[in-house]
Amino acid sequence: MADGSSGGHAPYLQVAAEIRSRIAVGTWAPGDRLPSRGELGAEFGVGENVIRRAQELLISQGLLEGRAGSGTYVRAPLQRRPLQRTPPADGPAYSGLAPAGFTGTWEADSTAKVEAPPEIAARLAVEAGGLCVRTVYEFLAARQPVMLATSWEPMAITGGTVVVLPEGGPLAGRGIVARMAHLGITVARVAERPRPVHVDRDQGHLLGIATGSQATLIERTHYDTGGRPLETADILIPADRWDLTYDIALPASGT
Repeated sequence: MADGSSGGHAPYLQVAAEIRSRIAVGTWAPGDRLPSRGELGAEFGVGENVIRRAQELLISQGLLEGRAGSGTYVRAPLQRRPLQRTPPADGPAYSGLAPAGFTGTWEADSTAKVEAPPEIAARLAVEAGGLCVRTVYEFLAARQPVMLATSWEPMAITGGTVVVLPEGGPLAGRGIVARMAHLGITVARVAERPRPVHVDRDQGHLLGIATGSQATLIERTHYDTGGRPLETADILIPADRWDLTYDIALPASGT
């Protein structure tokens, strides 16, 4: 296939077909790491960009997965998991951090005094450029990112207090309800707006999925009893891994 024109197919499609064939016959088994792009390019007589396009196609089809800083692997069959967006009444107290029912771990990186972009400022009801704490989360399962989130909190509320950083201080990791309660603020409600999106290159690299893969973006905002926004976040959930589940309590009959 070194001439890149066999059968009239684009070179990356030929490479993808060969990789798919090797997976089918067991040359590469689930969990195996593929050779580097340079090695594959030398073997198939194509450039690394052709290998990249072939791998991205197979990632989008669920045959491969990219692991940040590690390489590209044959993906084990995916098992879709429910992601409960409303915690059960008899479950643990609501924290607002990890989604209800999520049993993995997370890593977080907070930065203080970040100017709020216009869209975030509007969601927080602050002036554009108002100073916030921005926290970027990676939710992990089997040590691999499975969803991403970026949270914003106005420093006008938490600045100068021991709870200014969501993952620092005496209430680190306890969630927004406990942290705001420490300041005498009651978190009264949370609003979510899910919408379909396609991941960009950086997001796809972190999640091990192809650029342009489908995902659900949840815009989530917490409010106090007076309707003041306390925190807003963008939660990015790959569409091929999770079934979003909402369990909504209804008023008792006759009320």
